[in-house]
Amino acid sequence: MTSKVTYKGELRTVCEHLQSGNTFITDAPTDNNGKGEAFSPTDTVATALASCMLTVMGIKARDLQVDLSETVAEVTKTMEASPRRISAIKVAFYFPVNPEERTRKLLENTAKTCPVHYSLHPDIKKEISFHWGGIFE
Repeated sequence: MTSKVTYKGELRTVCEHLQSGNTFITDAPTDNNGKGEAFSPTDTVATALASCMLTVMGIKARDLQVDLSETVAEVTKTMEASPRRISAIKVAFYFPVNPEERTRKLLENTAKTCPVHYSLHPDIKKEISFHWGGIFE
């Protein structure tokens, strides 16, 4: 078993990672009867895409001896109403480093092959941008 999710009432869950014991909560968003005081379940899906992409890039970057520390990913999730679902995820990566073009392309391609990217439904539009070397548009 990977995790345990407990419903606490009032549209809130507590999610526990069983191996580490770490937890986080989710709340329904304000546009869906919730308080919006924490990540919504769909926020965690969108955020997982960026986290997974950074993780696999980090693995590849370590092999290439490139330090991606302090890289930031900004995530925007778009919802559709009928049926209620994620319709688009936008992820903008901001890297403090600017390696040679070949290395950048290798890292970008690695990001696009992360397990979460492959696991998301193909109807979800994914808009991914990479901003290297502290030049943030």
